[in-house]
Amino acid sequence: MAKKNGGQTKDRSRKAFLASGIKRRWFINNVSVMLIVVILLAVMAAIILNQYYYGSVRSNLEMRANTTSRYLNRYMGSSYSEFYEYSRSMVKDFSDADKVEMQILDEYGRVMFSSIGLTAGFIPSTGEVSEALKRQETVTYNGYDILTGEKVMATTSPIFYSSGRTIGAVRYVTSMKIVEKQLGKIYLLLAGGVVGIMLLLISSNIYFLRSIVNPVIRINQLAQKITGGQYGVRLDVEFNDEIGELCMTLNNMSEELARMDKLKNDFISSVSHELRTPLTAINGWAETVANDLDDPEIARSGLEIIRNETLRLSQMVEEMLDFSRIESGGLKLQTELFDLRGDLYDAVFVYTDMLKKEGVAIHYDEPDEPIMVFADKNRLKQVFLNIIDNAAKYGKDGGKVDITIKNDGDMGLVSIRDYGQGIPENELPFVKEKFFKGSARGRGTGIGLAVCNEIMTLHGGTLDINSVYGEGTEAVISLPIYKEADGD
Repeated sequence: MAKKNGGQTKDRSRKAFLASGIKRRWFINNVSVMLIVVILLAVMAAIILNQYYYGSVRSNLEMRANTTSRYLNRYMGSSYSEFYEYSRSMVKDFSDADKVEMQILDEYGRVMFSSIGLTAGFIPSTGEVSEALKRQETVTYNGYDILTGEKVMATTSPIFYSSGRTIGAVRYVTSMKIVEKQLGKIYLLLAGGVVGIMLLLISSNIYFLRSIVNPVIRINQLAQKITGGQYGVRLDVEFNDEIGELCMTLNNMSEELARMDKLKNDFISSVSHELRTPLTAINGWAETVANDLDDPEIARSGLEIIRNETLRLSQMVEEMLDFSRIESGGLKLQTELFDLRGDLYDAVFVYTDMLKKEGVAIHYDEPDEPIMVFADKNRLKQVFLNIIDNAAKYGKDGGKVDITIKNDGDMGLVSIRDYGQGIPENELPFVKEKFFKGSARGRGTGIGLAVCNEIMTLHGGTLDINSVYGEGTEAVISLPIYKEADGD
């Protein structure tokens, strides 16, 4: 029980690690970048809005100050008393006193008139006044008033006599409370927007991550089951995308592994049976011969059976060795130039008498012209013998086997056809796969056709199996014909 709980805890830890690992990398590499971009955009928007509002106030004040100073310069006479009276009337009639304070300063920067009733003789604490009078141009100040501590913006523009001498200045001052309050609201809206976007990004990414992580966890669980030998397990395909395609691939792999595992088990069982049968015969006849040494007929029969069964065992072992060489890539060809008809005839000759005794006739047909190939004679003969043997085993009920060889352009074609029961349609695609025996109950290991198919592939040829269930089977072997190069 403790071991089971420990395994469950380990499995949960593995899943948690898998999920947290992907989420952590996703947030670091994707979500965090998007959040940084959103925050930077919000900061840039705040800076732009700040500059826009402050720029608008500045432009407004500078326009007012320049307009008023030009007006006074143009219409005012050369006497100070005229400047004094004209300035007082302008300040008195100023209509925007609730928004902006208008001041008229003398040539020393002292307040002469103020739209809010500021005491005459007062010198503003902001530094733009002295700068404007000194440089004789419009200057703007943005900052805090030293005396009141209030955030203000002030613009001062000098006023000149007709002779060009500075007589004073016009100054406009406005509080930035309203602007600051408005910007504060905007900053709050931007912050709220950033938070909202962050929450939307995080929630959408969490949903997206779940759609990725959960299938990955299930895929990992399936892989662990397959690793543990539970072949054939499947995943539900929930998405029609790359994840869904991966799930379908794993399902197909699991089913294929289950099928191959069954074939492997059938192969082991079949080989065990195939080995046991000749060994039993050899052992039984060896005891019989040993007990009846005085009867020459029994001894000859027994030794003949022992010899045949030993050859059969040798063939099975050789077949499995060939399969092992194919699996490891160690099967090599010893190629030479020869007439394909001769080797096929030799293989046919081996089976002619044996099949005749079993009531099966071989009909062999070959062309008069040679079919020259560059190949491994022994391996091709192995293919011919194996397929003729299959035709003898599974096509015996048909009473005959047709074997033909012909030149088909660039290929030499060998056809071996029996008229037995044939192969069911659902088994036909698998007959050349390793370990496959199908529903037939004949002897064999299930790797003969797999070895033959690999030998033909190594030769650059093909092995095709065609069958109609109930009518028989045809094996077609094709091999490239040797062509002499021009000039040879």
